[in-house]
Amino acid sequence: MSETVLSETPAEGVRQITMSRPERRNALDRATYQGLIDALAAADADAAVRVIVLTGAGGCFTSGNDIKDFAAGGLDGPRVAIDFLTAISTARKPIVAAVEGFAVGIGTTMLLHCDLAYAGRGASFRLPFVTLGLCPEGGSSYLLPLIAGSKRAAELLMLGEPFGPEQAREAGLVNDVTAEGGALAAALEKARALAALPPQSVALTKSLLKRGGAAAVAETIATEARHFGERLMSAEAQAAFAAFLTRR
Repeated sequence: MSETVLSETPAEGVRQITMSRPERRNALDRATYQGLIDALAAADADAAVRVIVLTGAGGCFTSGNDIKDFAAGGLDGPRVAIDFLTAISTARKPIVAAVEGFAVGIGTTMLLHCDLAYAGRGASFRLPFVTLGLCPEGGSSYLLPLIAGSKRAAELLMLGEPFGPEQAREAGLVNDVTAEGGALAAALEKARALAALPPQSVALTKSLLKRGGAAAVAETIATEARHFGERLMSAEAQAAFAAFLTRR
């Protein structure tokens, strides 16, 4: 398990997975992605775990891909990110997300694969792929129009502007907005409720809910990944990365 991914059991049947690189606003580097993959696999394989809660340390969900790590890593960075997206999109146990602070890029697209999600009032979302010379990932070009509508999806994915928790709720990315700092408590409350229900019935219901779009989601993730890898090496993306890192 990565040192930047914490795993604990805050309640019976509930596994809490925390992204923990607070000094980098929980930006996801390759080690953290692998830690998340391992933590999800362990929770899915553990019969004592009925529900997974996903959150971030230090009042922040995640600021997305670690740009420095991606810029230096060639295609290795995107590959492990896609492995993580495949893992979260095919997890058998229910996943409940608790979002505070930043949820940028994959920090937003991963919510499309969570079964429930709650955001604190101070949360800030953004899908800056075009801004960085990249393209959508995580199946978002398929799933976001389904839940938010084509016009809203185009606005969020093409313009890449920041948006708040109320807009995230309207777009179907989160179930509800809590007081700032209250997202984890809300997520844990729902997780405990799910853990108390008949586990086979819960698992079957999740499977049936995912069944209709599973093939399309997998195909979209793969197609987006191919284009993302190409865009990552493009002059546009490299210039955007250089500008971003210079600002920092």
